[in-house]
Amino acid sequence: MVEAISVEPITAEAFGGYGEVLDCAGEPDRIINQGLCGRYHDRARMDFGAGRAGISLFRAEPRELPLTLEMVERHPEGSQAFVPMSLDPFLVIVAPDLAGRPGRPRAFLTEAGQAVNLRRGVWHGVLTPLHAPGLFAVVDRIGEGANLEEYWFDTPYEVRRTTGA
Repeated sequence: MVEAISVEPITAEAFGGYGEVLDCAGEPDRIINQGLCGRYHDRARMDFGAGRAGISLFRAEPRELPLTLEMVERHPEGSQAFVPMSLDPFLVIVAPDLAGRPGRPRAFLTEAGQAVNLRRGVWHGVLTPLHAPGLFAVVDRIGEGANLEEYWFDTPYEVRRTTGA
């Protein structure tokens, strides 16, 4: 039997155990560029083992809900920030770590203009845009050695949209 996961609106509090929601909430930390730009300073905790930060571009095919979630992955050597290059919301699936295995996943829907940073070692679903073009700038670790672990669920989950999400 497939267990259902309801999509939740993303908030800094709900997502806090997995990483940071990157947005321009609240007042800027400082005003720059001759008073024409608000800087929201240092919004993500980037964390890399051996290697360096790099920016890559990802183009992912849009998905539809309900979505069958069969697998999650994590990157033990570095955090990973997903910055959409359009104003479309996207789906973020994360799961707590339970002694080296993922616990029950949670699904979040971003708002237009939001990005996320996944902490180092956080179990997460694959990049899941819901709209074309599915183009993202991704800031993550570039370096030698393995930085990907996958976990395939014995029984997949079904991610569903509910009212309000």
